Amino acid sequence: MTKQWECLLQNLGEWQGSFTRYSPQGKLLEDIKSVVSIEGLNNNQTVRQTIRQGNTEQVLEYNSLARSVLFFENGAFSQGSMQLGPFSEFGAELGLIYENRRLRLVELFDKNGKIESLTLIREHLAGTEAIENPPLQVDELLGEWLGEAVTIYPDWRSPTTFYTTLKLELDTTGKLIQNTHFGEYNITSTATIKDAIILFDQNPQKQVQVLLLPNGASATFPLQAQLRQPLFLEVGWLITPTLRQRLIRNYDDKGAWISLTLVTENRVTSH
Repeated sequence: MTKQWECLLQNLGEWQGSFTRYSPQGKLLEDIKSVVSIEGLNNNQTVRQTIRQGNTEQVLEYNSLARSVLFFENGAFSQGSMQLGPFSEFGAELGLIYENRRLRLVELFDKNGKIESLTLIREHLAGTEAIENPPLQVDELLGEWLGEAVTIYPDWRSPTTFYTTLKLELDTTGKLIQNTHFGEYNITSTATIKDAIILFDQNPQKQVQVLLLPNGASATFPLQAQLRQPLFLEVGWLITPTLRQRLIRNYDDKGAWISLTLVTENRVTSH
């Protein structure tokens, strides 16, 4: 557990940015300037977090971590629902960190399991340059990506590390063909592309949408969180044209949160 606390401390600092809310279709609903200050007290035994959004301020202090949050060594993290249940709200925050920047995404579902809203949080450390990547385009993802994935678990067993391959290409009709290889799994799926929406719609009962967002970000989520079906929530971040990070929060077919995976991948061939 101490190790988790040390990973949290990678997020110390004053983070300046904005909270931008979108509809699941990608419509911009609200954009609020923000300052999130995370400071260590009592020799870093306690953390004080001050969140200023517009005219509101919220202060949180804690000296232990909830069961619903996990951190990686570089400071990337996710917190959210431990369980998908009937008639309960469901969702998670997924946070990536790179040098002086953080990119966080909150995905929320309503009580019927339907995706409700997305909040993209783009931040940089105070006193450093704010580098903003342009909105993500499908073309920037095409090609072959080789990565390394680390999976950590809410029961704190040893992490698992494995290599990944992701191949994305367009067929003659303009559909996206995705081939993913991780561990012993090999999955091919197809999606239709419309503007900033990539929709994996092969199975009408289990449609998964990827929404392309500003700053090289992407949000992946089921349109409908189904009971008795495994599901995952994902944030992606194209940091440079050849470097991408993805953070994936996995739930099993009983709706329980089972793991968190951080993928760091490099594009080896473009389309």
